[in-house]
Amino acid sequence: MTVKKLIIVPDEILRKKSQSIEKVGQDEKKLVNDLFDTMYHHKGIGLAAIQVGIPKKIIVMDVLQKEKKNPLCFINPVIKKISSQKSKYEEGCLSIPNTFIEIERPKTCLVEYIDIYGKKKSMECDGLLSTCIQHEINHLDGKLIIDFLSKLKKDLIIKKLSKTKQNKDRILV
Repeated sequence: MTVKKLIIVPDEILRKKSQSIEKVGQDEKKLVNDLFDTMYHHKGIGLAAIQVGIPKKIIVMDVLQKEKKNPLCFINPVIKKISSQKSKYEEGCLSIPNTFIEIERPKTCLVEYIDIYGKKKSMECDGLLSTCIQHEINHLDGKLIIDFLSKLKKDLIIKKLSKTKQNKDRILV
C-alpha cells in the first residue's frame, strides 16, 4: 500500500473523464488500497482515482473516519435518483488546497456501483455521505467544486494555486 501524489489544480488531468472498469482485478484492488492510504494520509473524507492521476471510475470515502473507520469503495458509481430536498455543506477538495465553497446539492441520492469484489450493489445516501459521493462522482466526470463559482472567483483561485505550485521552494512548518 502506498500514499500516492495528489494532482492539484490547475493540472488538466483533473478535467479528464474517467473510464469504466470492466473487471475488478488485483490492480484495481491495489489501487483502492492506495487510494484509502492517500485519503487517510491527507485527512480527506473522499478521493477519486483521477485525483492521483489515474482516470478510472473508482472512488473511496470514509465520512466517519474521525470517530471510527467506515471505509467505502465505489467502482463505476452512477447516481440513479436524487431528492428534490437540498442540503448545503462547505466543501473542500484535496486537489484544491485551502479552498472551501458552500455548495447546495440534493440531500439524498441512490447510487448503483460495483464493490471491491465485483458485485453490483446500490446504496441510499443521505446528508454528508450524499454530498461526498456527489462530489467524488463529479471528479469522475471532470467537474470540480470551483465550477460552482462565478468565472471571476474561479479564475482567482486557479491563479493563486498556480503561483503556489510554481514556487516549489516554499515549505509549510
